[in-house]
Amino acid sequence: MIHSIPLNSNQLHSSFNRDYSPILTVASGDTIQLKTLDIQWGYSASEAEEREIFTSRENEEKLAHPIIGPIAVQGAKPGMVLEVRTNKLIPGWYGRNWAGGLPAWQNGKLGITDSERLQVEWKLDANKMTGSCELGGQQFNVGLSPFLGLMAVAPAEAGSFPTKPPGYFGGNIDCKELVPGSSLFLPISVDGALFSLGDGHALQGDGESSGTAIECPMDLADITLILHEDMKLSMPRANTPAGWITFGFDRDLNEAAAVALSEMVSFMEQLYGISRTEATALSSVAVDLHVTQVVNDVKGVHAILPHAVIR
Repeated sequence: MIHSIPLNSNQLHSSFNRDYSPILTVASGDTIQLKTLDIQWGYSASEAEEREIFTSRENEEKLAHPIIGPIAVQGAKPGMVLEVRTNKLIPGWYGRNWAGGLPAWQNGKLGITDSERLQVEWKLDANKMTGSCELGGQQFNVGLSPFLGLMAVAPAEAGSFPTKPPGYFGGNIDCKELVPGSSLFLPISVDGALFSLGDGHALQGDGESSGTAIECPMDLADITLILHEDMKLSMPRANTPAGWITFGFDRDLNEAAAVALSEMVSFMEQLYGISRTEATALSSVAVDLHVTQVVNDVKGVHAILPHAVIR
C-alpha cells in the first residue's frame, strides 16, 4: 500500500520521544510518499510561490530539525529491526548553506568565528540534478546527490531528546551515502518503532565541514518501511550503492571510528564465517573509514565495505 502524508504542522515535530502519538500506522512493506521542509521550517513549491512557514505540534521551546512523524509500523516490537528503503528523492528548487559567524570548534580552528555569518543561496534543478550559487562574484555549479539527513526510530529512554546528535536509534546521521537505492537498518526500541524523517540535503561532503549541507526541502520523498523480526542490531547499518555501511557516534572521533570499525568487523565475521581477527585483517585491505560529520555534538564515522571489493 502507498500512503501519502500531507505537509502541515500537525505532522511535524522537533524532538524524539517514545510517547509521541503516531500520525500514521502502516504495515511492513508499505510505501510512504511525502514532502519535507527546508531546515528553517519553510517550503515553497516554485520561485513564483511564497515560502510558507510551519511549526511543531509538540511546541518545543526551541525548534531544531523539522521532522515528520512518528509513523508506527504494525507488529514492530523491541528487538526487531526496521529497514528504511529510500526509493526516490526529488529536491526542491532552492537550498541554503551557511558558514562562520558562530562559536563552533571548526570555526575557531579556521578563524571565522567572528566573521559575518555567510548564507549561500543555491538554485537547484531537479531535472538536471544540478545546483548553482554565486560566491565572490563567481558562479559555482555542482551535481546533486540528494539524501535525507535524518531518519530515526524512537529511543528507548523516557523523555524528550534533541534531534541534533545521532545515536543508536538513528537520527541526524548526515551520511551522504544514503541516496536512493539505499536501505538503512535501525534497531527498534519501542512498540510500533515510531519512525520519523526529514532534513533534506541536496549535496554534502563527508564531514559536513561548515555545519550545513545544501539544506533543501524535498518535493518528494518516497520510502518503504520493512520489519525484520529475526535480524539483531545494536547500532544502525546500511546497504547502499557504495557498499555495506556501519556507523559510530561519539564526542571523541577515535571512539566513533572504533565503534564503526567494531560493527563492521562483527558484520564481516557473520557475512564470511571467519574469526574476528581474520575479519579485522580483511577489513584493513577492503574497508574504508569515512568521517560522516564532525558538527552534530557527537562526531560520526562510517565504515564502508564496497560491494565488489571482495570476490
